[in-house]
Amino acid sequence: MNIQSFLEHHGIVRNPFAEEDAQTDQVFKEYCISSAYHPIWDKVYGDPKEPSTSIIFGPKGSGKTAMRLQIDRHVSRYNEEHPGERLFVIRYDDFNPFLDHFCERLARRTSRKPERVLDAWRLWDHMDSILCLGVTDLIDRILNADQGTPSESVSSQRVHGLDRAAARDLLLLASSYDQSTSSTFMARWTDLRRALGYRNFASKISLIAAVTAAILSVLLVVLLYTGNWGNGDGGESGNPPRLTLLLIPVITLIGSAPWLWRTAKCHLAALGIRRHMRVGKRETGSLRKILQQFPSKELANQPLPRYDRTDDRYELLNKFKSILESLGFSGIIVLMDRVDEPHMTGGKSELMRRFVWPLLDNKLLKHPGVGFKVMLPQELHRDIDRETREFHERARLDKQNVISAFQWTGESLYDLARARMLACAAEGASPEPKDLFSQDVSYERMLSAFQSLRVPRHLFRFLFRVQVEHCNRHTDAQPAFKIGGETFESTLAVYARESEIGNQ
Repeated sequence: MNIQSFLEHHGIVRNPFAEEDAQTDQVFKEYCISSAYHPIWDKVYGDPKEPSTSIIFGPKGSGKTAMRLQIDRHVSRYNEEHPGERLFVIRYDDFNPFLDHFCERLARRTSRKPERVLDAWRLWDHMDSILCLGVTDLIDRILNADQGTPSESVSSQRVHGLDRAAARDLLLLASSYDQSTSSTFMARWTDLRRALGYRNFASKISLIAAVTAAILSVLLVVLLYTGNWGNGDGGESGNPPRLTLLLIPVITLIGSAPWLWRTAKCHLAALGIRRHMRVGKRETGSLRKILQQFPSKELANQPLPRYDRTDDRYELLNKFKSILESLGFSGIIVLMDRVDEPHMTGGKSELMRRFVWPLLDNKLLKHPGVGFKVMLPQELHRDIDRETREFHERARLDKQNVISAFQWTGESLYDLARARMLACAAEGASPEPKDLFSQDVSYERMLSAFQSLRVPRHLFRFLFRVQVEHCNRHTDAQPAFKIGGETFESTLAVYARESEIGNQ
């Protein structure tokens, strides 16, 4: 029996349960993302006018990624409705590039073992990663001003309205954190400088002085050796006096000293950034050239990620937030998900804990104007109770709006399945899950079975499998459009046994 014929009989034009991953689930993205919610949705999403932090612990397949996509979509809608109070979204869910760059900065012996690599990971590495994503995205929007959707685009008028201090701060952030590969680092930075209207002629004065001193020295050498010198002052016939020759390196040194001093300072700063901003790609030479583009007075005492400490990162985060406010964004939302997917963690609880725990810092999670939505595997929640008092004092999870168990009831799973069936229904049809089964599968038994499946992913897999099993038992010549109780129970028992094996 054709499964499509079975679905069409119930008024369903496409299989609602064929997809399992929210990342690729078109039924969810097109329909259910704005109509099917978990009961904890309001607590997690909060009020976008005041970005807040939520930490959700849930088993695999429970819908954490789906909720993250829902938050993303609702923030976009909020931005469209409130153009003057938009939120800037940072999607912190692909950790492999940052971990790869991080490994390159460690000693070879350390980088061979994931546990040693993650032991070296610190809070400022998370902050650097978040700033890399945010700054790169913001620069992309500025260089493509007035393009894209209204919820994300940046107005060219606001870009031109940035004062010199804000333009300098953004250029400094770009020098450390812009990770785009669309063009060369120098070319992209120059394009940004021009877009911001940041004039930096004062930064070239020391170079002009050095070049001028070098030219004067060359001219002096030419004049000295083409002149007619006698013996009256101690010089040999036809040669300039030695005292006069000593003036040449003195003039060159005096003229070049400011430029050499600036070059040395910028090179040391570039070395510090290259060494201590461990999650991005940077070359010392190009970074030094960028830093030399700033006048000395404007570069003095500016925070840079050149030390192993969070103080500079918090100042840079504040600068980034201030720039966003000038561009029409009232706050920042950081969406963190898929911590079990990086090759470095491999889904292992111990490795994920070493990666995530540094982020759980109350000072960052409660940073004004910044809200974190952190989706974590359920097994990490069991490790919290075993942590030290120092960890709990630093994390202050009692203030972080923690959802300790992202759970589904049989009734909520039934509603979710119904919402997906309605999304895939033909015009005028309103199918329900109970319509797929015969009368010997009672509504109460169905809810009990759904409860035993626990999470949406297992529910979708089971419903798809029971449809296939039913169709395999009948032919198109003698179709049956109700799944019997025997098929329901046998398929559920086999799936339960397999899922238990898979979870061990």
